[in-house]
Amino acid sequence: MGYQQYGISPQLVARIKLKMKNPATKERIKKLIDGVNKQDLQDPARVQRMVKSASSILNEKLTGAEEGQIVRFVLAQKIDPNNTFHLIKLWGMFR
Repeated sequence: MGYQQYGISPQLVARIKLKMKNPATKERIKKLIDGVNKQDLQDPARVQRMVKSASSILNEKLTGAEEGQIVRFVLAQKIDPNNTFHLIKLWGMFR
């Protein structure tokens, strides 16, 4: 899996996937990323803020190293939220 190459643990991903099944939590995360564009996802400071906000919403206590790994992963993916292929690729990584 791609995220494991960045040091992100499968246990963390599994916990987050489980928490995202809660409709209220899912809606809060959707509001957080509403209006995000490609430039936002290539700005390390913005991505770090989103990671901190998301971890707070999900009640996940991330270490500085884990936050850094997630930020590096997001930046490396060069995600364009308007490109359906990018979104399908990401979805496939975390199924």
